[in-house]
Amino acid sequence: MRDSFQDRVQSGQLLAKELAAYATRKDVIVLGLPRGGVPVAFEVARKLNAPLDVFVVRKLGVPGHRELAMGAIATGGVRVLNDDVIRSLHIPPELIDSVAAEEERELHRREIAYRGHGASPAISGKSVILVDDGIATGSTMRAAVLALKKQHPARIIIAVPTAAPSSYRDLKHEVGEMIALMVPEEFYAVGQFYEDFSQTTDEEVTRLLEEAGHGSNVAKHATYDAHD
Repeated sequence: MRDSFQDRVQSGQLLAKELAAYATRKDVIVLGLPRGGVPVAFEVARKLNAPLDVFVVRKLGVPGHRELAMGAIATGGVRVLNDDVIRSLHIPPELIDSVAAEEERELHRREIAYRGHGASPAISGKSVILVDDGIATGSTMRAAVLALKKQHPARIIIAVPTAAPSSYRDLKHEVGEMIALMVPEEFYAVGQFYEDFSQTTDEEVTRLLEEAGHGSNVAKHATYDAHD
């Protein structure tokens, strides 16, 4: 049984095999959560011959412990809070608002960096394969799912190389399908399941989107709407 992936490229290739039923379908679009989810999503989209785009979500990290998520925000004004973390650490609402405002600025910056002032994909009626490099607390993925549901897709499929058991159990009831290649009981961080878990840069995200034919190939498969 597999206990690690070489890197995000390999995990994306393996994930694509589990998604073979969605190959060459005109109603499918693959969305990667930047930044680390995009290299995984790129391999999935390439194997499925599906359009690739990004869906920007930002984790709300606890000050002083940024890796610990007290929630997340996503495009469309969606905010998801981890009530257990907030209660246990006695985090006041004003601190949550302060962190959220900072992350909203970064969310907007990334949208401009990846897509400019151009268009975002129309999700209505599509089968959306939502990809990340792994799921720990699930806050980021949950925010993405809630934001996508506002756009009325036909179906949401979460696809990740690895996920924490509790997050996997919770999220699979919120979408049409959930695929995780590994759901290990001893889960501490996504990076423990990768031999190479080096940080993905904005430049790499942009390059992969361009290589996937962000401006041309995607348009063949999906209708685009301008940002509000």
